Amino acid sequence: MDKIWLKSYSPGVPETVDAGVYSSITDLFEQSVARFRQRPAYSNFGHELSFDDVDRLSRHFAAYLTGELGLKKGDRIAIMMPNVLQYPVSLFAALRAGLIVVNVNPLYTARELEYQLNDSGAVAIVVLENFAHTLAEVMEKTAIRHAIITQLGDLFGFPGSFIVNGVIKYVKKMVPQFEIAGAIHLHDALAAGESITFNRVEQSLNDIAFLQYTGGTTGISKGAILTHRNMVTNLLQAYVWARNDLKEGEEISITALPLYHIFALTANALFALKIGAKSVLITNPRDFPAFVKTLQQERFSMFVGINTLFNALLHTPGFDQVDFSALKFTLGGGMAVQRNVAEQWKQVTGNTLLEAYGLTETSPAVCINPVDVPAYTGAIGLPLPSTDVSIRSKNGKEQTIGEAGELWVKGPQVMRGYWQHEGDTKKTLTEGGWLHTGDVARIDENGFVYVVDLLKDMILISGFNVYPNEIEAVLAAHGKVLEAGVIGVADPASGEAVIAIVVKADQTLSEEELQTYCHKNLTGYKCPKHIVFVDELPKTNVGKILRRELRQQYGGKFK
Repeated sequence: MDKIWLKSYSPGVPETVDAGVYSSITDLFEQSVARFRQRPAYSNFGHELSFDDVDRLSRHFAAYLTGELGLKKGDRIAIMMPNVLQYPVSLFAALRAGLIVVNVNPLYTARELEYQLNDSGAVAIVVLENFAHTLAEVMEKTAIRHAIITQLGDLFGFPGSFIVNGVIKYVKKMVPQFEIAGAIHLHDALAAGESITFNRVEQSLNDIAFLQYTGGTTGISKGAILTHRNMVTNLLQAYVWARNDLKEGEEISITALPLYHIFALTANALFALKIGAKSVLITNPRDFPAFVKTLQQERFSMFVGINTLFNALLHTPGFDQVDFSALKFTLGGGMAVQRNVAEQWKQVTGNTLLEAYGLTETSPAVCINPVDVPAYTGAIGLPLPSTDVSIRSKNGKEQTIGEAGELWVKGPQVMRGYWQHEGDTKKTLTEGGWLHTGDVARIDENGFVYVVDLLKDMILISGFNVYPNEIEAVLAAHGKVLEAGVIGVADPASGEAVIAIVVKADQTLSEEELQTYCHKNLTGYKCPKHIVFVDELPKTNVGKILRRELRQQYGGKFK
C-alpha cells in the first residue's frame, strides 16, 4: 500500500527515522545523563533520584553484576518489581552490563514465574522483597544462580528507608515469609560495586536488549526478542512525533502503568530518558485516592495510560480538582480507548486523549494519532515514520481503502522473533518481514487506521493479553474438572472479564474451591470473574470447544 498516511502527518514529522544516531540504549542513556545530569529523573513517594544519581547507582550495580557475580554479555537477568526507584537503576545497570533484560510481572504465581525463568534461561533476578516468597518456591527448579533482594524504601535515604521498610514489613505485614539461600541485598551489592571498576561493555544496535514476554498472536507466553535497534527506533519514532510540543529537560511524566510492561517501558522509561523528563512513579495505581493525592502534588505535563485507568480516575473524588494547566500530552494505548472516556477526559482536563496502537512484538508503537488533533477520532492513529502497514484478506491479498482485513506491520521496530519458539515466529513473521498482528482493521483515505475487531479469542483485561488456552489448561488440571471453556465478556471496570464454563468430573466441586485453586495458579487478572457449571460444552466434529457458541450463550448474561 502506498504511504497515504504521510499527507496527514503534522508539520515537521519526518517520513523516516534513523536509529544509527545511537549505538545502543546504553549510548542513549549516557548522552541523556550528560545533558540532564542535575535534573530530577524519578520520584516515588516524595523521594527523588536525579539523572546523576541513576547514573552513579546503575554504574555501581553494573560493576557488581559483571565484576563480582561474573555475568557476561548476553546473560539474561530478570527484573521482578513494580514501579519503584530500584527498577530504573536495575534496568540501566543490566543494559550497561550488556545483559538481556527479562521483565517479570511481580504478581505472577509460582507456576507462571517458573515457566518464564526457565524459558528465558535467566541466571540472575532482582526482586522486591514483597514478592520474594514466590521466587523462593521455584528458584531451585530454574537456572537462577543469583537473587538480589530489595525493599521498597531502600533508595529513600536515611531515615526514610528505615521507617518505610519497617512499616511495610512489621506494621502492614506486606512481606510474606521466605527463605532464599545466598540471597544478596541490593544495598550490599551497590556498596560492593562502588569499589569495583566498571569496564564499559561494547554494544551494537543488533544486540538483544529485552526478552519481553507476551502471549503474542498465537497463545502460549513467549519472549519477544527486542534488540537495541528495535527499542531505539521506536523511541525515536515517538520522539519525532511529539517533540514540537514538549520542552526537553522541563517535562513531568506520570508513570502509572508498570514499567515491566512494554507500553510503559518505551513510552515512559525510555521516552522520559530521551527528553530529560522527571518520571513520577506510581507504585500502586489501583489505590486511586492515593493516586489522586499524588497528582494534586505535581504539575505534570505528560500522562500515559489505558482506558480503564482513565475511567477509574474520572470516577475518583478529587480528580476534577487536580491542576491540569501544565498537561500537554495524554496517550492511551494497551486496549481500545472508549469514546465516552475520551470525551470525559477532555471535559475534565482540557486535554485530548490521544489513542495509539501497538504490540509487544513492535516495541510497541505502530500507530499514534497526531498530537494536534482537537478531539477523539475513533482511530488508532497514523503509522509512525519508517513504518509500513497493510490490510490483508485471509489469503494474504491486500485490501483496498475502507475494506477490513488483518493488519500487517513492517518496520525496524518489529521484533526479531520469539525466543526459542521458531514455529511461532514463522507463523507470525513472513519471509518479507511482515508481522501478522492478529487484529482486524481498516484504513481510510487519509491514512488513519481503525481497529475493527480481534481476530483471535484473546481477552484483553486492563491492557494485558489473556489467553483462554492457558486458563483452560489450569482448570483442566484440577482433579474435579472434566473440561472447561473460557471466554471474555465486557466489563466496565477492566474492559473485559474472564468467564469459565466448566464440566465437573466430581459433583462435590464448588465454585469457591475452584476459585481458590485459580488464584493459586493464575495471576489475579487472569482468574475467572464468574464460573458456570454445565453438563457439556459445544464442540466441533473433531472435539474442539466452540468458544463462539459459548459467547453467544453466556456473553450477555454477565454485565
